[in-house]
Amino acid sequence: MVATTTEQLTALASTTVIVHPLVLLSVTDHHARSVNRGSQKRVVGVLLGQDNGKTINVANSFGIPFEEDEKDSKTWFLDHNYIEGMYEMFKKVNARERMIGWYHSGPKLRASDQEINDLFKRFIARPVMVIVDVRPQTVGIPTDAYFAVEEIKDDGTETRKTFLHVPSAIEAEEAEEIGVEHLLRDIKDSTTTTLATRVTEQLSSLRGLQSRLGDIQKYLVDVAAGTMPINHQIVYHLQDALNLLADLTDPVTTQSFASSTNDSLLVVYLSSLLRAVIALHGLVDNKATIGRAELEEGLGGDEKEKEKEKKGKGDEKEKEGTKASGKDDKGKEKESAEKGL
Repeated sequence: MVATTTEQLTALASTTVIVHPLVLLSVTDHHARSVNRGSQKRVVGVLLGQDNGKTINVANSFGIPFEEDEKDSKTWFLDHNYIEGMYEMFKKVNARERMIGWYHSGPKLRASDQEINDLFKRFIARPVMVIVDVRPQTVGIPTDAYFAVEEIKDDGTETRKTFLHVPSAIEAEEAEEIGVEHLLRDIKDSTTTTLATRVTEQLSSLRGLQSRLGDIQKYLVDVAAGTMPINHQIVYHLQDALNLLADLTDPVTTQSFASSTNDSLLVVYLSSLLRAVIALHGLVDNKATIGRAELEEGLGGDEKEKEKEKKGKGDEKEKEGTKASGKDDKGKEKESAEKGL
């Protein structure tokens, strides 16, 4: 059923799609096994879970054979008989998990998405489409959820089908949390410290915030230029976000921010000073150790030279003694020869 009335659109916009980590791992594995690293092809699959009205719980998924022409995105093939066979087998394993929609690896909407969504209406009246970005370029949740709606124009012209973006979240059950923790523990870099990890996470969060602010700025510029129609719901959310900002014109607030910043910088300064003192102490200790080692080597070398000199003199004396004994032997031989004559 395609939402057309304002009440239906409001109800859909307030629906939250909860994606479990198992689904993210399955989609990533499906993409890694089916698509080459340098290719821009996408993969398509079926989402299983429960539709609770205000929340849609996506607990499982399976991939399906899908092909499309890269030059013409409207030329595609999807094996719906495979969907029927796989869904029947999944129902035998877990009857609570029903077909609730489909996914593809995006990372953006394609021209054929509306036609594929119409095909899934053969199995479910209100299919949800989830785009899972398997190669995210920005920090944030890698999922985007959509429902098919008919856009009603103010000028009374013909309605057209489009997709309504709904919020999505990543949640896990206890067993999934344990598995994810073990996985993260195995891939954690043991060379990084806790402080370095915290700084890296904060830097990633700031980059994600910068990306979101850039998107907001681009949207407001397009609205001001008239290239994009104004969306009052987005404007209301922006106004709520701006109202939560602190009043920096208040001296008390400014002084509080300055005091908090100075306290943080004082800790950083003392830490840097302590680190420098420890490094200098290590350098001096290392130089002293090297100096003692060189001194010991020098003393040992002098003793060895003295021993060599003593040994050389002893050898010379032995040689002289040997020569003298040889002369005596020759004299004795001459004397014995003369006596014999």
